[in-house]
Amino acid sequence: MAKQLNHYHAVVEQAQDLANQPYDPPADNLPTVLHEIDYDTYRQIRFDPAHAYWRDESPFNLQLFHSGFLFQSPVRLNIIEEGKVVPLPFSTDDYRYDGEASALLEHDLSGSGHAGFRLHYPLNSDDYADEFIVFLGASYFRLVGQDQVYGLSTRGLAIDTASTQGEEFPAFREFWLYKPDADAKQIELLALMDSPSLSGAYRFVITPGNDTQVEVEAELFARDDIDKLGVAPLTSMFTFGESSRERPDDFRPQVHDSDGLLIHTGADEWIWRPLSNPDEVRTSAFMDDTPQGFGLMQRERNFDRYLDMEAQYHRRPSQWVTPLENWGKGHVELVEIPAPDETHDNIVAYWVAEKPLGAGESRRLHYQTHTLNTQPESHTLGHVVRTRHGSAGVPGQADASSSAQRQFIVDFQGGALADLTADQPIELDISAQQGEVLLPQLTALPDNAWRASFRLPANDQPSDVRLRLTLNGKPVSETWNYVWYPHD
Repeated sequence: MAKQLNHYHAVVEQAQDLANQPYDPPADNLPTVLHEIDYDTYRQIRFDPAHAYWRDESPFNLQLFHSGFLFQSPVRLNIIEEGKVVPLPFSTDDYRYDGEASALLEHDLSGSGHAGFRLHYPLNSDDYADEFIVFLGASYFRLVGQDQVYGLSTRGLAIDTASTQGEEFPAFREFWLYKPDADAKQIELLALMDSPSLSGAYRFVITPGNDTQVEVEAELFARDDIDKLGVAPLTSMFTFGESSRERPDDFRPQVHDSDGLLIHTGADEWIWRPLSNPDEVRTSAFMDDTPQGFGLMQRERNFDRYLDMEAQYHRRPSQWVTPLENWGKGHVELVEIPAPDETHDNIVAYWVAEKPLGAGESRRLHYQTHTLNTQPESHTLGHVVRTRHGSAGVPGQADASSSAQRQFIVDFQGGALADLTADQPIELDISAQQGEVLLPQLTALPDNAWRASFRLPANDQPSDVRLRLTLNGKPVSETWNYVWYPHD
């Protein structure tokens, strides 16, 4: 462990030295032919699994991505074995060049480098090493646990997301991977980040399993003032779902990698915000002090909620972030961006500290992120299982006074509600930060579920509504929070 920490400290010093110098963008040394290939040709370049590193020495193996197409800034890869750092060179022998990609071998590709890498481990069975994490592009990485498929992405940092000056995308420029032992259960790697505004050193300890876990430790050094530093960012996709008012002409009832943002506040409140695909960029801030966690969740886990055998949305993981140090005051920020279809990631969530990071300052980060299929273990309250809304008009009475009103139903189930019966004095705690709430009601449903319902009057202003269920003044459900925009 001492040698590993020494390597990390060396990367920290390298990051600090970088921050004391003007930003130097990566050199464009990629062979011209790789600049020009299209998506289909790039997909025909495949790493040869027979060349996977460590495949006969460890349960883990390492496979690589070729540069080209969108990935035009190669990263440097190094292996740390017995305390020694050995660069991992690029070789065309590691790849298969199929179809039109075979013509690339007529050119000198020696300067191509690696776009990124993926790690494999026997996740679902003992006789096959599944891909469980991939680092590819800027500071993006994605992870899956047992019987999950890739969905949302994680990032090292988000800088000035949804800001007027435009977003900055920090990138990992170099990686160091510790060669795992023959009986390893986890793998460790280091990364050097660089960007116009800052540089940073990262340490990742990755444990694949039913819920794949990543412990993240980082030291950041700012070159310039950073207005908004997004920590532990999660990037996902929401095209349409059960609460979407407008949806495309599509046989699938829902299309999304995540359906809601869940927050566990420092005051021990659980907040659930359903996601949307808005008409314009929307940013929501959830103020907090010492948050206990947040995540983008895929609560709908049944195939019949999506009917998509190819995309397998019901197997896409939720992902949860837990601070391992006190994050102090700040807010969880949710950004929702209009998207025409599922090929666009349009959801981002991250933590923003109250104190900005100024030029010449440094900041330490330490947190864990992990995949999951259900709720975080500490979430024992009833949770939202359904959010629906529609016209409150009376059928056959188009001129009824309620026709301009909006009817909402929010169904809760599970957790603390599982053992409560309909004769117990459960109450609906509901409020609106803007606007008025009409006819709030609470109804017991079959299978120990409960329905909160209310109406919003006709209004040209957004309505920000919060509600939860209580028993004897104490919450027995998470807090549902939703902003209704009438022009949607």
